[in-house]
Amino acid sequence: MQRDSIPISDPVSIEDLNHLAVRARGIIAELRKRMLLPNASKNPPTLSSEKVASLCGITKGQLNYRIKNGAPPGTVASRGGRREFTLEEAQAWTKIERSENMRPKGGKAVTIGIAFFKGGVTKTTTTMTLAQGLSLLGHRVLNIDMDPQGSLTTLHGLLPDSEIEDEDTLGPLFHGDQQDVRYAIRKTYWPGIDLIPAASAMFSAEFALPAQQMRDRNFEFWDVLNKGLEAVRDDYDVILIDTPPSLSYMTINAFFASDGMIIPMTASMLDMVSSAQFWSLFSDLAASISKRLPDPKKYDFINILLAKINNNDTTTRAVRDWISTVYGGKVMPVEIPMTAVSGSAASEFATVFDITKYEGDARTYKRAREAYESLALAVEESIRMVWAKREAK
Repeated sequence: MQRDSIPISDPVSIEDLNHLAVRARGIIAELRKRMLLPNASKNPPTLSSEKVASLCGITKGQLNYRIKNGAPPGTVASRGGRREFTLEEAQAWTKIERSENMRPKGGKAVTIGIAFFKGGVTKTTTTMTLAQGLSLLGHRVLNIDMDPQGSLTTLHGLLPDSEIEDEDTLGPLFHGDQQDVRYAIRKTYWPGIDLIPAASAMFSAEFALPAQQMRDRNFEFWDVLNKGLEAVRDDYDVILIDTPPSLSYMTINAFFASDGMIIPMTASMLDMVSSAQFWSLFSDLAASISKRLPDPKKYDFINILLAKINNNDTTTRAVRDWISTVYGGKVMPVEIPMTAVSGSAASEFATVFDITKYEGDARTYKRAREAYESLALAVEESIRMVWAKREAK
């Protein structure tokens, strides 16, 4: 091809990029409206008697016996007269039937950071499904979106930037305009889960925190979120933090506010390599900051969650073995399989727990949902361990 035959495109200005952003937000809002008909907002699912009984750890017969003897029944759906329960009704059942697993009197929320310095490892999906799973088990959860991209906020049915302003996020806390996080907490479509949302303007915290550090050498830039959460730790059983996929001032705050960490990883060599970099950067930074603390930072647990697992792939099996060799007992006993259910749900601003009736292969849906239910049960064990340790002190 002759050089003079190559077409020359017009230069792209910053204003052009802004127009693209506006167009993209408009199209996403329209897509949400179509997917979430009739009211363009998310609605909680209903649960069958079988599912409620399973969550409670009893049989359907035992559930029906309790209902006949005065326990509050679920609503009767029009579909064949089959009994169905609202989320709030199901949660009432699990809190009673699983009372020994609930937060002890006087106990405080356990804060868990979901982190990895790489995108595409299901951090946001893990945060959302874990919150839903723990909520179904009877726990009260606060979800915190610390990623300026706001993916967790989107999964709650809200559009960052269009519906979420900077003052609705943790931005004012990091700028020093607020002293605790209560101002940013909002109810969600899912009973038992509250949210602190995120929006792109929140990224300004990455400049505000070091600026405060320069003005005041005694300012503890890593402890802002931890102090901000203190006012609400009596209000929740669990606080889950979805972190940005990078080492940032906000990520550091999430690390130092957390009692435990969950690190989602796929069984790929790239994630294996990235994990080594993650721990190296993380440990160096934590060690540096810990020198300024009266007591070095310690975590009650750090768990590795293998996600998007394809058991038919020989490479997956090999990498899983390597990961187990490196992390040993820190690898969780549950794995999240790669299924079509998660992909189709995500394309509709949803998770597997949002689905009342799956239209595809029932076995595939059951496998996906059971994996996330097992994850919630495994994490609940870690949470109960933390509560027991605190009570013993």
